[in-house]
Amino acid sequence: MHLSKQLRGHLFAGFTILIWGTTFISTKLLLRAFSPAEILLIRFLLGYLALWAFNPRLLHLQERRHELWCAGAGLCGITIYYAFENIALQYSTASNIGVIVSTAPLFTAIFASFFLKGEPLKPNFFAGFAAAIIGVFLLNYSGSAVRLNPKGDVLALAAAVAWGVYSILVRRLSEAGYPPALLTRRFFLWGLIFMLPYVLHSGFSPSVEAMMQPVYLFNLAHLSFLAGAVGFVSWNTAVGYLGAVKSSIYIYITPVVTIIVAAVVLGERLTAAGALGVLLVILGVILSDGRGLPRRHREETNHVG
Repeated sequence: MHLSKQLRGHLFAGFTILIWGTTFISTKLLLRAFSPAEILLIRFLLGYLALWAFNPRLLHLQERRHELWCAGAGLCGITIYYAFENIALQYSTASNIGVIVSTAPLFTAIFASFFLKGEPLKPNFFAGFAAAIIGVFLLNYSGSAVRLNPKGDVLALAAAVAWGVYSILVRRLSEAGYPPALLTRRFFLWGLIFMLPYVLHSGFSPSVEAMMQPVYLFNLAHLSFLAGAVGFVSWNTAVGYLGAVKSSIYIYITPVVTIIVAAVVLGERLTAAGALGVLLVILGVILSDGRGLPRRHREETNHVG
């Protein structure tokens, strides 16, 4: 039974990353016609409505503090992560952002060691982190120079930290037995509330004509329904099964999926350094897999609604 839950967790995490690895391509295409704030609000508003259509049941929280945790998850995992990442791209390079955001598993592991029982930091995690980050670096800087941009890079780092906090909150709420779909919908609601000041400050006047064009309509639907509603439910389910640390390891694979999809869809070429980066990321995931964790953690029973 324990092995079955672990396997299901890995399948959910792998499925989510396959989806999320394609979001950069969709966002890149949508930025031709929409602002980052417009994309952010549209994708999560449509995702929120889709989650209501999928499961119209109300979420009844067991404790008042759980509402605060949901608000924190919406603020950190939806608003701060995506808004900071989008703003950072205006000041720094996509390569810098890609590498820095990939440090999210490190912050997740550090927070987990303080706030979650049974998820201590282990040497194998740091070995895997080092290998994966070097791999992500090669993927992002293959054939290009490194240029530091403090303002954008700090925002990207803040986004990675925010994702670490989000992972911890998801794990704590999953332990309470709430259905992942209902939790995700509550996260989206709080995320939408918190992002309103950013959206209003940035301006919101999306072109209806552009939204009706098949290429933009398809990519908005992809970000909203598949990457948004389905992706977040799948990810939150994986966190419930695997824990915050082990599930976060899959984030390393995101740029690998992006590179492969970009090569197929956009015709971008994978260099030798990029190929080496892919191998190092895979090695990092294997090293960080968590086999070095205590037996008590490996046999942990997780209850996911």
